[in-house]
Amino acid sequence: MNHSFTTKELPESERPYEKFWKYGATALSDAELLAIVIKSGSSKMTAVDVARSFLSQKDRNLMNLYEMSYDEMKKIHGIGDVIAIQLKCIAELSTRIANTRHFEGIQMRSAATVAEYYMEQLRHEQQEKLIVCMFDSKCKWLGDSVVTTGSVSSSIVPPREIFICALEKKAVHIVMVHNHPSGRAVPSGEDNTVTARIAEAGKLLGIALSDHIIIGDRTYFSYREAGYLT
Repeated sequence: MNHSFTTKELPESERPYEKFWKYGATALSDAELLAIVIKSGSSKMTAVDVARSFLSQKDRNLMNLYEMSYDEMKKIHGIGDVIAIQLKCIAELSTRIANTRHFEGIQMRSAATVAEYYMEQLRHEQQEKLIVCMFDSKCKWLGDSVVTTGSVSSSIVPPREIFICALEKKAVHIVMVHNHPSGRAVPSGEDNTVTARIAEAGKLLGIALSDHIIIGDRTYFSYREAGYLT
């Protein structure tokens, strides 16, 4: 009969739950925090061992929660369907917490606040994703919508879908935001074409394209700040 090696078999000073009760969450290492989520190990590994194995992959830190796919996580000994789902949900929760924290400060005329709001959401994406953000006449944020995923090119980005979203929200201004999976926030020729095309369509409808922001890895490019949009 297989025996699941549990953290209870560790010295008390090394048990995540006991450390939490005595010292609080801040005293726990990354592996110990993850072990509390993982709960149980395998016949040869404790939950802490499984967590350490997880953290040793790819980026060798907590960024693996974002960078590793569900299927990649399941290849690690001790991580099955349920734990992989839990770990991906933790990543999504952390992104939403970051977004909630920054939401109140988002301003249409400040590329930095818009970029900060979407940075954690987009900089880990493996595919390009285009989001349109909508604002009223007083520059109040009305909401956003994912327009396309996979590629941002003039042949794929649909102006119709962008402006249908804006009209439904009664938006007066829009800001486009998309990521570069390479991590480099440098506009491509296609980015320039898309920006010009949407800006011209917006003029006809009376909905101004106030900015187009490209998200890289902890960096961004703003067409407005660069002087391409006024």
